[in-house]
Amino acid sequence: MKFVTISLSLAVVALASAATAHAQAGGSTGQYPSRPLRMIIPYAPGGASDFVGRILQPKLSEVLGQQVVIDNRPGASGNIGVQAAADATPDGHTFLLGNVSSMGINPSMFPNFPVRALRDFVGLTLVVDIPGALGVHGGLPVGNLKEFIAYAKDKSGKLPYGSAGYGSAQRMAFEFFMKKAGIKMLHVPYKGGAGASTVATLSGEVAATMVTTASLVPHMNSGKIKILAVVSKKRIPALPNVPTMIESGFPELDLGSWQGIFVPKGTPKPVIDKLFNVVKKVVHDPWVGARYEKVSAQQITSDSLEDFAAFMKKQNAFWAKIIKDIGIETQ
Repeated sequence: MKFVTISLSLAVVALASAATAHAQAGGSTGQYPSRPLRMIIPYAPGGASDFVGRILQPKLSEVLGQQVVIDNRPGASGNIGVQAAADATPDGHTFLLGNVSSMGINPSMFPNFPVRALRDFVGLTLVVDIPGALGVHGGLPVGNLKEFIAYAKDKSGKLPYGSAGYGSAQRMAFEFFMKKAGIKMLHVPYKGGAGASTVATLSGEVAATMVTTASLVPHMNSGKIKILAVVSKKRIPALPNVPTMIESGFPELDLGSWQGIFVPKGTPKPVIDKLFNVVKKVVHDPWVGARYEKVSAQQITSDSLEDFAAFMKKQNAFWAKIIKDIGIETQ
């Protein structure tokens, strides 16, 4: 009888262990998150992505009950950070703050890059949409977009402009603008992101840049930069006297710079669902909204995972066409 009792006890233990393993494999959220989380931002501090990430960070930490640590991984137009996120353990403790450049444009700009946004990640939701703006060095003898175009034509091919990287949305928008305006400028990519190209414009290292308002608005009263036009459908509260590109004769330039949360493919569905709900709650928090508003950033979330997936497919197709139309060489 003692042997039978021991055997039964061992069987119970084995069944309990198997049940625990099954629950873990199935992604039970009972212990999630069980340790600090990592938010990978594929750009350097100072740019729009870093700005958004640091607004979301404290509220995410508060709601999740674990510290969210920001991990800036700049370089290769965002691909270094994207690779790091794709290689992370798919348990929900590492997620990526991807944007229009790293997740919407790069798949077409870098067709040989081994990580694919639509294949290797699960997109949770959008978290923000930020309008762009064209800023020029404060010392340039121009006061509006028309004068800037004339100035650039006079110095055809010699005037440098900065961007957040070879395949960045900022570069795509600027190249599109140049093609429509009939001007040629020298492209200077910065691996540090929008913040780096903004600093280069402030210092006069480059004559202009087209980045997000989150990067430019904090410097608009310095005298070191002039904001000539906003890349959005309508004027924004932070720059009420600055016309849009549409008003200035470029109706195609109304694109914002969206950002969203992604987790590595293979992350358990219950974990994905919990993080999805937490992120949506945080994005629409009044504290977050007040900080977004300072740079005219829009609080925006996706209705579902399927909604975000459909959005991503459209974005990939849209930017593939833009790259082809502009004639930029892919890498």
